[in-house]
Amino acid sequence: MDKKRTIVVALGGNALQRQGEAASEQQQRVADETVRQLLPLIQAGHNVAIVHGNGPQVGNIVLHEEAINTPDVPSLPLEDSGAMSQGLIGFWLQQAFHDAFMVNQMNNRAVSVITQTIVSLSDPAFQNPTKPIGPFYSEDEAKTVASERGYTVKEDAGRGWRRVVPSPKPQTIVEADVIKALVHAGVTVVSTGGGGIPVLQDETGQLKGVAAVIDKDFGAAKLADLLDADTLLILTSVDAAKINFGKPDEQSLGEVSIEELQKHIDDGQFAAGSMLPKTQAALSFLDGKSGRTAIITSLDKTAAEAINGSAGTIVKS
Repeated sequence: MDKKRTIVVALGGNALQRQGEAASEQQQRVADETVRQLLPLIQAGHNVAIVHGNGPQVGNIVLHEEAINTPDVPSLPLEDSGAMSQGLIGFWLQQAFHDAFMVNQMNNRAVSVITQTIVSLSDPAFQNPTKPIGPFYSEDEAKTVASERGYTVKEDAGRGWRRVVPSPKPQTIVEADVIKALVHAGVTVVSTGGGGIPVLQDETGQLKGVAAVIDKDFGAAKLADLLDADTLLILTSVDAAKINFGKPDEQSLGEVSIEELQKHIDDGQFAAGSMLPKTQAALSFLDGKSGRTAIITSLDKTAAEAINGSAGTIVKS
């Protein structure tokens, strides 16, 4: 690896929970494996900040909340569930880092930061909620929930009806200065989980949570920008972004220019809710800044190949 860098790592859901393994102990075991894959970045002297997804975890928390919703024990709002998931996943990851540091006789520290991300009510996403969350309902149940609790509900791919919430773009991260100070001091920081807890800021500067879901990759890109990081490393289940995906002429993208990646986006090469936000987040991190690198690859390519420029989709500014 080359010079010391500040690297923001965006962990996909597969880095924390595998299909059918939702128990806490199972997720902690996956977190241990994930940290072992990331450890060489820290051993090489890089400053590392971790951003994680929280979809399965916050989904499970919401299901628990809805299951016990009574007048005496009302369910918590979505933003509270997001905060709970940040604490939970942060606990798993910082414990995994602690143990890995100890086993490898490293004098490093890891910490997790509950992170709020400011969004704007003028974001078009608030006029068109699309992100499904919580349990499935019959059509009659959905109409009742919508009427009684003010939810927006939509039919979900023939599987039933679900609550949908907005997915606005992050404007800034409230705790960015604290995270930056910790990262520059050599602390491995877990933050901005699930893109951050969405909050609105009023004209006096006061904050209030809002029911929304921020895309984790856009949250990671915003954090990387605010930290003035050298590298945004977006980890997913495939080793690179691909064009003509699933077709005979499928092609993995290696190092590409900003213009080339934008053309592939404009041509509709990447699926919404999958690779599209990752490529868009990568470009947002690079936008208008020089000397930055965005990489999209899989977890097992992280240390040995991707950071050295020999794996993944790599875009530089």
